[in-house]
Amino acid sequence: MERRFERELEQLKTRLARMADLVDEQVRRASQALLNGDLHEAREVISRDHEVDEFDTEIDKECQRIFALTQPVAMDLRVLMASLGINSQLERMGDIAVNIAERVKPLREYRDFLKETHVPEMAEIALIMLQESISAFLKDNAGMAQRVLVSDDVVDDLNRKLFYQVVSRMKDDSTLVEPGAHLLILSRHIERLADHATNIAEDVIFVVQARLVKHNA
Repeated sequence: MERRFERELEQLKTRLARMADLVDEQVRRASQALLNGDLHEAREVISRDHEVDEFDTEIDKECQRIFALTQPVAMDLRVLMASLGINSQLERMGDIAVNIAERVKPLREYRDFLKETHVPEMAEIALIMLQESISAFLKDNAGMAQRVLVSDDVVDDLNRKLFYQVVSRMKDDSTLVEPGAHLLILSRHIERLADHATNIAEDVIFVVQARLVKHNA
């Protein structure tokens, strides 16, 4: 029974890793579509969102089944609780990829303005945070998870700088008011990506060290 339970946990982690790969691809493609003004690529991202939702439903059901049949304790219980949380975070990140893709059309003619801001840098850091948080979960690596928490502060700082930069440009040039508004919303979406990666990292620390770090990192 114990070996079967261990196999089920490994299978659960594998499903989460596959979901994370899909979400990573979605966010990366949406970001590239934004920078390139690629409407076709943006539509592809939007059309694949259902695949993320299917992973979400599948993993949620699997976690519930394991809870009901095995009554896990200690670290195994923490892994299952974290898996439920990580699944939810990934699903929300998939939604954010769609939100980014939806900004491609209104910002298509303002890509030079976009590239002047911290949006590309923020997006790249958020993607690295996603990859490292999932890797930390799969490897039970609390140190890697802790680095993700530090990166979140960097994204927050860039987001603050972007706000003042964009508002200043909007004041100087009224034609940039509408794209500037889209950029401010976009930067908030990317900041939320980093927040979700941070939440995953916090779950990893909870699993490995049985320590809650939310709001205390």
